[in-house]
Amino acid sequence: MESDLKIHEIHAEIQSIKRSANQLEQLGDSLPAVTRNALRILASTKMLEINLSDIVEFSEMP
Repeated sequence: MESDLKIHEIHAEIQSIKRSANQLEQLGDSLPAVTRNALRILASTKMLEINLSDIVEFSEMP
């Protein structure tokens, strides 16, 4: 189903954003503004995960 494929693509992109934001947070440890903004990105990413998690789990059911 095409919508299932898009859901999994979206999920993969969210995970990519999460990895990048975590890396930014680590790299920006000497720059407080970078750390704060990376944490904001992570918070927004978490909301995306929460919004999508039930759909991903449901689409993986047989």
